[in-house]
Amino acid sequence: MDSQVDILKGIHPGKLIERELKKKGLTRQVLSEQTDIPYKTMNAIIAGRRNLTVLQALKIEQALGYKEGFLAILQTYHNIRQYKDNEFSRIYAEPPRIRKSLFWDADFNKINWGKHQKAVIKRVLERGNKDEIEEIHRFYNLTTK
Repeated sequence: MDSQVDILKGIHPGKLIERELKKKGLTRQVLSEQTDIPYKTMNAIIAGRRNLTVLQALKIEQALGYKEGFLAILQTYHNIRQYKDNEFSRIYAEPPRIRKSLFWDADFNKINWGKHQKAVIKRVLERGNKDEIEEIHRFYNLTTK
């Protein structure tokens, strides 16, 4: 189970549930009835708009044949990822002073500068000018060796 969790870490368990339902040819309604979880709640979980409670996870795990605790662990890792993403957004709330055109393929104002730090650094090192590279070093507090 550990290797499977490592692969799926950070993914909302609803995505996995949806995939499993398709694989087994089941509907959300059937799973809802089997688990005694209201249909609207089941839809919200599968859509990722609602987190799983431990009780819901146990019921769904039993219905789908997962090992006990599997979905609850995935939910926890998803919560951790959300927390870290929010922290990165708070820490790096303002963008670095670089050209927006470096990120022509993204909405510059919506980039999560902390979450996507590695990709930002790589892009600026590949396409940025000397001043932008220095700015990225300052912005992320990088040291040159």
